[in-house]
Amino acid sequence: MSVFDYHLTRFITSSPGLHHLPADNGIEVAFIGRSNAGKSSALNACTNQKNLARTSKMPGCTQFINLFQISEGYRLVDLPGYGYSNAPVVIKKKRNTILVEYLKNRQSLKGLLILMDIRHPLKKLDQKMILSAIGYNIPVLVLLTKADKLNYKNCIIQLNTVRQLTKIFSSIIKVQLFSAKKTIGINTLHQQLDDWYHDDLTKKIR
Repeated sequence: MSVFDYHLTRFITSSPGLHHLPADNGIEVAFIGRSNAGKSSALNACTNQKNLARTSKMPGCTQFINLFQISEGYRLVDLPGYGYSNAPVVIKKKRNTILVEYLKNRQSLKGLLILMDIRHPLKKLDQKMILSAIGYNIPVLVLLTKADKLNYKNCIIQLNTVRQLTKIFSSIIKVQLFSAKKTIGINTLHQQLDDWYHDDLTKKIR
């Protein structure tokens, strides 16, 4: 049973950059990934809400940092997607700046959910994001999204491949199959969120 009722998660603010975010306290876990990897769909599935986060078939839908409150002091964050080749150069640079500043400076960030389309995992920018998380000592759960697009055998092949390629960092990186459509991996996602929030909850109880 999860620590929180994730269905009660609500939107609190949308920010164009780090300096416009709420006070840097509490605990945040962020969703990040290539444009159209399914970040917003994953957030909606995680909270069992259809329209909490905006979804679109067009890549690059998330432009700002969107914050959602699970409970007082505990938040989920939907970050802008990266890797959308048709975006104007100025937009790409702006998104990259937002991501780098957030990962580097946001002290309340305690975990990173990196989403990758299971059919095309570990692209160059995905690898760069993993290395950035490792450099900033941020634990990662890789969600191989759209697992419903492959049969079970091929899903397992992809899962094992990504785990093998990231095993050198297994102490800080976990990999999980995920499908918002088929609710694959939701329980594992909740458990990981609970684990990241648990230390802070324990401290408060003490």
